[in-house]
Amino acid sequence: MSMSRRRAIQAISLAVPALKFMPSFALGSLQPEIQNGPFKGTRESLRNYIIPEWFRDAKFGIWAHWGPQSAIEAGDWYARNMYMQGSRQNKHFVEHYGHPSKIGYKDTIANWKAEKFDPDYLLGLYKKAGAKYFMTMGAHHDNFDLWNSKNHRWNAVNMGPKKDVVDLFKKAAQKHGLKFGISDHLWISPKWFSTSKGADKDGPYAGMHYDGVNTQYNDLYGDSEKVFTDLPWNEDGISAAWKKQWFQRIKDLVNNYEPDLLYCDGHVPFEEYGLSILANLYNQSAAKNGGITQSVYTSKRAEDSQVGTCVFDVERGVVDSIWPRPWQTDTCIGDWHYNRDTVGHYKTPKTVVDMLVDIVSRNGNLMLNFPLPASGMLDSDELSILDGITKWMAVNSEGIYATRPWKIFGEGPATASTKVKSAFNENKRQELTAEDVRFTAKEKTLYAFFMGWPQANQVLIKPLATNNPQQTGKIENVELLGYGKVQFTRDNKGLTVFLPSQKPCEHAFALKLSGVDLT
Repeated sequence: MSMSRRRAIQAISLAVPALKFMPSFALGSLQPEIQNGPFKGTRESLRNYIIPEWFRDAKFGIWAHWGPQSAIEAGDWYARNMYMQGSRQNKHFVEHYGHPSKIGYKDTIANWKAEKFDPDYLLGLYKKAGAKYFMTMGAHHDNFDLWNSKNHRWNAVNMGPKKDVVDLFKKAAQKHGLKFGISDHLWISPKWFSTSKGADKDGPYAGMHYDGVNTQYNDLYGDSEKVFTDLPWNEDGISAAWKKQWFQRIKDLVNNYEPDLLYCDGHVPFEEYGLSILANLYNQSAAKNGGITQSVYTSKRAEDSQVGTCVFDVERGVVDSIWPRPWQTDTCIGDWHYNRDTVGHYKTPKTVVDMLVDIVSRNGNLMLNFPLPASGMLDSDELSILDGITKWMAVNSEGIYATRPWKIFGEGPATASTKVKSAFNENKRQELTAEDVRFTAKEKTLYAFFMGWPQANQVLIKPLATNNPQQTGKIENVELLGYGKVQFTRDNKGLTVFLPSQKPCEHAFALKLSGVDLT
């Protein structure tokens, strides 16, 4: 999902002809295309957007990054990389399917059967694990819609599992009382899929074009005559025709499935087209909620979210401090798309808990992907990780849900390692230990998480020292969540808490502090 973005070095020029189903309209005329309401598709209008309280309170969501690329179970960006000679996934495709000049990605979609797909069961597990919202894939870069798309024949009702995946997930989310999200990765597809038009540079198939050059499949692979192995993550060269198609398909998705959250894998795309999608989403929500918008849109460009408009999303990373507005990290326990080779090498429950607490302390939410195999059922390792999260949240969720940042997000030796305000920094993070503390607050209550169990069965919270001029409140009572009241002392060194001999849980531990002027 991220490899080529970081190494992108050049702009892409591309032309995609308008499809017959597309209306003919020009920029400046999109307002009639969207639902009436308080917002118009302009940045000035969208400055008035306010992030709803449900999102600020939720803190934890789970994502099923699942689609036809999952059928192959060989990791991220398979549909693109299988057309790049010498890549791991190109070698995999040639070995298991044949050469892409003779057979292509289109021919693998039928292998996505989803024979064990049970959204009710999955969302029951996710709710038990503490998720307050759930997100399904809408369309990935492979240009395949996971809903009953009226504008695109390449969809999950016509092909693959022959199920409306988005609708089935939505109904399960509603049953379990979870907010419902959908992810959109579609806008970059014309560039992303241009590799399908290429050919091997050497070897027995040198010069033989891949199946993407067959114009019969232009509605899947696009109509680019150029091949770009480097992928600038921008709009340069994307045609107006594609922008119109994207607009109509995402509007169809929003109108029919009414998501509480719409995630964009990038910035708000295509200016007026994208801003009109936001206005349509927000107006639709306002119409259902007494004129007050309760929906969320995410963008990975910080500038989009600085004033109103939407929520800032950071892929596989953490912001450097307490962010002024609610934000979100999206990450995965392994690869984004299921990869048999990563089984046994997922993030541990400890790593997930570290990230969750750290992110919440900085005013953020964690959206965690559990990639589903082709069958649609989690593997045993994923179930084990989910169980670990479930057990931790059962003890500590009070210090997570509906909290707000404190005066500082935390303190400790690992704090400096996260001072990188960008995506893709999670691999630079140190594991948090008993010396690392993270804070959250709720009304008059302060929560201090110490991120490991100290050997001496006592923990020192240094920022709560009596001589710290920023922390002048009076601590009257300390509880250890999952245990009860504990003894403490407070002096110029900090707050020392004396812990029981038995841990109440694993991974990280929450102290609940009450008193006067603590928050």
